[in-house]
Amino acid sequence: MPRSMLDLRRFLLSIHPYDSLPDADFQRVLTQIIRVPITQDDVIYAFGAPCKGLYVILEGEVEITTESGEIVSHLGSRNSFGERGLMRDGTTGTHARALSDGELLLLPADDFHAMIAANAGAHRFFTRGRTRNDADATRPASLTETRVDQLMASDPVTCTAEDTITTAAQLMRQHRISCLAVMAGTRLAGIVTLHDINNRVVAEGLDTGLPVSRIMTANPETLPPAAIGSDVLHMMMERRFGHVPVVDQGRLLGIVTQTNLTRFQATNSASLVRDVVRAVTAEDMAAVTAGIPQLLVQLVGAGNRHETVTRLITDIADAITRRLLALAEDHLGPPPVPYLWLACGSQGRQEQTGISDQDNCLMLDDSVTDGDMPYFTALAKFVSDGLDEAGYFYCPGDMMATNPRWCQPMRVWRSYFHRWIDSPSTEAQMLASVMFDLRPIGGTKSLFEDLHQETLEKAARNSIFVAHMVSNSLKHTPPLGLLRGFATLRSGEHKNHIDMKMNGVIPIVDLGRIYALRGQLDSVNTRARIASAHGANQISQSGGRDLLDAYDLIAQARLDHQATLIRAGAKPDNFMSPNVLSEFERSHLRDAFVVVRTMQSAVTQGRGVIG
Repeated sequence: MPRSMLDLRRFLLSIHPYDSLPDADFQRVLTQIIRVPITQDDVIYAFGAPCKGLYVILEGEVEITTESGEIVSHLGSRNSFGERGLMRDGTTGTHARALSDGELLLLPADDFHAMIAANAGAHRFFTRGRTRNDADATRPASLTETRVDQLMASDPVTCTAEDTITTAAQLMRQHRISCLAVMAGTRLAGIVTLHDINNRVVAEGLDTGLPVSRIMTANPETLPPAAIGSDVLHMMMERRFGHVPVVDQGRLLGIVTQTNLTRFQATNSASLVRDVVRAVTAEDMAAVTAGIPQLLVQLVGAGNRHETVTRLITDIADAITRRLLALAEDHLGPPPVPYLWLACGSQGRQEQTGISDQDNCLMLDDSVTDGDMPYFTALAKFVSDGLDEAGYFYCPGDMMATNPRWCQPMRVWRSYFHRWIDSPSTEAQMLASVMFDLRPIGGTKSLFEDLHQETLEKAARNSIFVAHMVSNSLKHTPPLGLLRGFATLRSGEHKNHIDMKMNGVIPIVDLGRIYALRGQLDSVNTRARIASAHGANQISQSGGRDLLDAYDLIAQARLDHQATLIRAGAKPDNFMSPNVLSEFERSHLRDAFVVVRTMQSAVTQGRGVIG
């Protein structure tokens, strides 16, 4: 093991964030470090104890467990632990035990806080921080807020200077683009555009068999990926050209065109909702939803928080649903009795991303008759078919108003909830999990108000039902491996990837639902549920803050992943490879998953979980 001060210096300089500290600050930390020998089975700290400081494992292995003894992780050399308690309330939130003989480095609590106060990079690392713009995102994102790497077309089509003009024209036609990057090996040598072909070839009768080098703009002006959208706009206006390559350290990353800028400035949630209101067919609405991926990229690129992005995307689904209901009534005539269309799932929680199916149901006034039912069957089909055509594909589990089971009078819905609560079978748990996320979209909202409050009260009083719901929620677990890694999918198309939906956000969604049931909270949105439970002291102050931070990081990582896929021209999905993450991102994403597992363990305490 390292013994000399020089060895210790080299060791710490191999670990982030110490490798990024200014020399004077690093030297100060080095002199403050205390070396702590450990023996197998030593208790380094117990749950709820005062935090002595930040630990870094020099040699040996350490096991971290929850208050109830559930293993969170096994840590080895270069791993650190104890920062959560230091950043929280100064007390430990886990147990730490030595699995082998070894040695730890301890940076005392006061020195740790001094280090992060003096160094923004260290503060960002230990707070898992990501700067997010909390400004009102209902306004269109500005070009001054958006980096060019969020605007550009990635993986540009290229040719060489020796290729013929005919070849260049054919490539542009094939890919439906207006320019090509001309490469000399890995270096950008020039750019050729349709404008060049029109003005320098067609207009002058030039031989199209000549090389591209005859008409290209050699050594074009470029911008770095950190430039902002207004830099592109100003360059285009001043230099009078329509294409700007984006280059980083000599490597071509993409090209920004006038079309990219126009599309960006035309895409915002308000304009999409406006277009929905004007739509007269589901095909018109499909044209609107085609803009959602670009909206997601734009909102994420402008630094908006995940709950703002998903809320704005869900607003579009709500508007489309209400527009389809209005069109259905125009087609079928006025409804024979009052009704209410409700969404559940991610739309109900206002948490839709770039990929969503539809989950919905119809509640009908108790005055409905058998003779009225064909009207609502037709209404459900009209709206669900329209949603599918607009891009919200049919629910694989048939959780839709087109299923007669989910198109019923209020008395039947009341009996559903009562039966699920009184007899919490496996199916009842699943259905209750979906239906407790219901949110009215269109129709007579008063139909749901009494049922909603009545159901929350009844569920909260039934400890057996709540215990079943807690057990059901634990079926979704964070993707944690024991050896400081991630438990990725083991087979199939997405092997070695993390499912950021089912193993990322869904465990937190389930926790939020449990808090809502126990506390009879009206909120349906996951973050709002956690915040309400935190504010009502239903969960500890430190645990609530940790869970909110963890949810923010996990949900944001999922959105960032989807935005990256969209910018690359791929369809968004929820399957992320850990290999695309930096050491910083991997470390803090895993810490966030540890928080979720810890809170899952805490939610079972004293609640008689059903196995």
